Amino acid sequence: MPLLEDEAPEDPYQLFSKWFGEAMDAGVPQPDAMTLATSGEEGPSARMVLYKGLQNGSFIFYSNYDSRKGRDLAHDRRAALVFYWSATRHQVRVYGTVRKLSREASAEYFATRPRGAQLAALGSPQSRIVRSRAALERRVLDFAATHPHEVPLPRTWGGYALRPVWIEFWENREDRLHDRLRYVLDYKGAWRMERLAP
Repeated sequence: MPLLEDEAPEDPYQLFSKWFGEAMDAGVPQPDAMTLATSGEEGPSARMVLYKGLQNGSFIFYSNYDSRKGRDLAHDRRAALVFYWSATRHQVRVYGTVRKLSREASAEYFATRPRGAQLAALGSPQSRIVRSRAALERRVLDFAATHPHEVPLPRTWGGYALRPVWIEFWENREDRLHDRLRYVLDYKGAWRMERLAP
């Protein structure tokens, strides 16, 4: 289906939600996986993280604040996201600035995670060198014994919200003459749509 200006919604979040829903309906494996690109004192870096929804116009994800991505975002709040769903032939790129969610919001989400995921967040010194897999597993088991009922929110773990400056939608077309529409946020807080050459 062509991605045309006169058929695209004025609100990019509507188009994103439509495409995300189509990816889920198409059975895309892990449709909520997105690439997060950051830059810090160690240079640029990219990795996959899980998209946890839209809140007040921001893309939400969670991570360890002491990880490479956390250190990068403490150094430079600018970041980029990429979603790619091959089954629906769609890609979405997002660029903007990131802020931490409140401790309360992070705790609320953390409480919904499976116990194993909670213990992994507590026990894993993400991005740090560890002696072995066995040592890491022992560390998690120790925390499980220490916290048999409720796992506390780690001091170094929580949510982030990326507020877009622009969002680009790409749709595959024949002969590589793809469609690219970019929504840019102007100084008044309104979205402007523009077409990019493929």
